[in-house]
Amino acid sequence: MMISAATTTEGGASLPLDGEVDARHGPILYMEDVSVSFDGFRALNHLSLYIDDGELRCLIGPNGAGKTTLMDVITGKTKPDSGSVFFGQTIDLLELDEPAIAQAGICRKFQKPSVFDALTVFENLELALKTDKRTWPTLFHKLNSEQRDRIHDVLQTIALPAQQRQLAGALSHGQKQWLEIGMLLMQDPKVMLVDEPIAGMTHQEVERTAELLLSLQGRHSIVVVEHDMEFVRSIARKVTVLHEGSVLTEGTMDEVQNDTRVIQVYLGG
Repeated sequence: MMISAATTTEGGASLPLDGEVDARHGPILYMEDVSVSFDGFRALNHLSLYIDDGELRCLIGPNGAGKTTLMDVITGKTKPDSGSVFFGQTIDLLELDEPAIAQAGICRKFQKPSVFDALTVFENLELALKTDKRTWPTLFHKLNSEQRDRIHDVLQTIALPAQQRQLAGALSHGQKQWLEIGMLLMQDPKVMLVDEPIAGMTHQEVERTAELLLSLQGRHSIVVVEHDMEFVRSIARKVTVLHEGSVLTEGTMDEVQNDTRVIQVYLGG
């Protein structure tokens, strides 16, 4: 077995310095038999979920199904009562805190866009660069040509090159969502967790968001939580349905929509 260079977190877990995550013999992200309880309410109930490298997966389910808690566990915000959560074959996410999980290559986008309105689009992406964030290095940091090229590549990906000198606060709602996705991309994540990305968007913005997410699969593993079934159908090859903290079923959108259990608990058809 080849041993790669690694760095050790405060919790004692090791992270590969080369940015590679070992997904050769299984999923890049897996949760097994995970349970989480809050004041007697079981938010996750022996849940198991497996995400492949480069996959775009959609999670759906009624309110209270466990979608947010699932993402909280993956990102280290919530520690489960039991179960296992691994990133690749060797990184135990339950041994890491939130910053270490982000450093390892798992990023999360919340429903409400979180951009810096008083900075330009370019400056928002520059701020999100994966660099030394300590005060002194940040104050005196100057972009090199490779970093500038990286920002311009991301600007093209999120379809905002013409707005790069515009203040982020002047962007439309959809453009702000794309900018935040771009800020995640600047971190070069292996896994992106995206929560309800099209809420409040126009029809045209919804279509562009679908194109953006589809363009990212393969290079990144993407987990999208969404309630809009037409949007889910437009992007997902595989859909996971959560109910009462567990996986109810998985399959294509057609398989899920025709599952009598899903119809009863969620789709209401």
